Amino acid sequence: MMTSLPPWRRALLAAALCLVSPWALGAPTPALVPGGIARLSIAPASEARPTVRFGDAPVLVLRDGAQWTAWIGLPLDLAPGKHSVAVNRQGKTSALSLTLKDKAYPVQHLRLKNRRMVEPDPADLRRIKAEAATQNEVKTLFRDTDTVQLDFVTPVPGRRSSAFGLRRTFNGQPRAPHRGLDIAAGKGTPIVAPAAGVVTHVGDFFFNGNTVFIDHGQGLISMFCHLDSVAIAAGTPVAQGKTVGTVGQTGRATGPHLHWSVFLNGTPVDPALFLP
Repeated sequence: MMTSLPPWRRALLAAALCLVSPWALGAPTPALVPGGIARLSIAPASEARPTVRFGDAPVLVLRDGAQWTAWIGLPLDLAPGKHSVAVNRQGKTSALSLTLKDKAYPVQHLRLKNRRMVEPDPADLRRIKAEAATQNEVKTLFRDTDTVQLDFVTPVPGRRSSAFGLRRTFNGQPRAPHRGLDIAAGKGTPIVAPAAGVVTHVGDFFFNGNTVFIDHGQGLISMFCHLDSVAIAAGTPVAQGKTVGTVGQTGRATGPHLHWSVFLNGTPVDPALFLP
């Protein structure tokens, strides 16, 4: 695993995240958007690794050249304006700020034949509530590691069929925004781990179908949904490129595809930001 990226990857990521590099130490992040990532230099690497919190959640912090850098996931429902980031350096806590701009994500209209996937019955709703609690617990895990692999590979070959952040309607009814990236691929196509990590949960969920969670470290987590088959068990370490399952159409899906979500400090961010 890698504690920092090669120069060419840092340049690509900086461009993708619409960030300016290098930043002055402690300077506020340039304006960002909900669903994006703030990459904030917070301390010289000569110090012990600082701890950072955004809201109630711990934040990923890695050595990046001569500085410690925080990677902060920005929730899709975060209001435009200034927001505070708490930084603890050598026992002293201070606040830095970042500024969000609004972003209007496109609308996507989908039609489903299975009406229960649009209007669940009472038993379905009880199941959905229990599953939401499980998923929330898994996606907010923070496994403190010194290294986190950030140079992701695409987990499955195919067309990116639905982008992150789309405002969705199902059968004309508004639903939550799309909190992942959909990649269309044939049923049975192998899905691989985009980066090294540990499988933290495998389950069959009402909306997500067969699902695998991979913890990459420090709150960076991948979730794969709608799998046809699962080839890995919870608690298993995985290397980048390891097969974890195959593409399917389980749960709420209009066709075979991989839904891939990436979480940072408990919030979904655009997976495409981690890809070449």
